[in-house]
Order: sequence, then structure tokens, then C-alpha cells
Amino acid sequence: MSRTPHRQRGFTLIELLIAITLMAVLAGLSWRGLDSLMRSRDITQAQVDKTAVLQTVLAQWQSDLNAVQPVAGIADAGVQWDGRTLRLARRATAWRPDGGDAGLWVIAWTLRNNQWLRWQSAPVQTRAAMQQAWTQAERWGQNPSSDDAIFETVLTPLEAWQLTYFRGNAWTNPLSSAGNTDASGRAANPAGQGALPDAIRLQIDLPASTGSRGRLTLDWVRPNFSNTKS
Repeated sequence: MSRTPHRQRGFTLIELLIAITLMAVLAGLSWRGLDSLMRSRDITQAQVDKTAVLQTVLAQWQSDLNAVQPVAGIADAGVQWDGRTLRLARRATAWRPDGGDAGLWVIAWTLRNNQWLRWQSAPVQTRAAMQQAWTQAERWGQNPSSDDAIFETVLTPLEAWQLTYFRGNAWTNPLSSAGNTDASGRAANPAGQGALPDAIRLQIDLPASTGSRGRLTLDWVRPNFSNTKS
């Protein structure tokens, strides 16, 4: 009996080239899709990070106002807005190494070169140190020296900011004397000079670089404020 030889047929060169070409196309498409997915993830994460920074800054703003501590015997010490810089005296949250009260901080907020900045003094415990820190904060807001800049922190980009006070059941310009008169009708304490208003409205204009372009309004209300007017 004769046996017919079995011939095995493999892929031709053309078929291999077609298969390799298809695999290359599919790999390229898969890479482009993966690259697009990674870019979208990075953009989303960047937006989340910017939003988190802004939320942290605004939380610090609220914390500073909640801890305001007027200081008797020092002119203007408390809360003061001069149209450019907000200064305030607040209770320090840090403690001394021996566990004692650290005293007060002098805080200042300002806008310089489209950057929102915060300045914080070292803890002060004496009236003389408080007066010195209060004056230093004013100098920092106007023309900071290298020594003053050591205590500042760059917070977030801003295009503009504006403050409004709630006094006498109305929102007023902080630089006006409305609602701060004595029995004779004269200004008892110029607006923003030490006295804490019933509420402070903050308006900030955010650039696109913050991930939240537009105007943001935040109202802070004095914790012990009670409006009994109907």
C-alpha cells in the first residue's frame, strides 16, 4: 500500500504582513485611548487640587475671624481694613513648650501682584509686643521689607477682592463711619478700626488658573451676633 504524503500549509508572507499591520494599528489606537484617559485623569486631579487649596484658604479666613480678640489699650487693635490690607488680632492656637497660653497672633491679609497673601506674627503676650506686631503688619501691607516677608504665606491667585461690613442692619462700606457714632452723633470709632462688625462679606474674583474662574462671595457672621429687628 502506498501512502500519500501529508502537506502542512502555513501562513504566507502576505498574510503575516497583514496580521502584523492590523496588530500595529490596534496597538496605536489602544495607546491613543490610554493616553487620552491619562491626560483626562491628570486634568481632573489638577482641578481637584486647586479646589482643595481654595477651600483650605477660605477655611483659614473663617478661622481667623472666628478667633478675633479685641485688645484694650492699643489703638485700632482688633479688626482694621484700610482698603488694601485687613489686619486683626486673634487668639493663638499653638501652646508654649511649658504648656502655657501662647497669647495672640497678629494676622494680615492683602492682595499683591495678583496673589492673595497672609501674614502672621510670632505669638505675642505683652502689650508692647502686640503694638510692635500690629505696626509691623501695617508696614507689611504697604511696603514689606525682607524681614516682614519672612512671616507671609502665598495663598492663591486672585484678580481682585472686596470687603463689606454689616452694621446697623445694613451692608456698608468698611471705610465709612456708618453705625459707629456716640451719643452726640459723632464717629466714636472709625469703621474697621478695632470694632468687630456684625458680619463681613468677602468677594473675590478668581482667575482661570485657580480652576474656578468667576466671583465668589463668602459671608462671615460674628458668633455672638443676634439680630432681633423684625
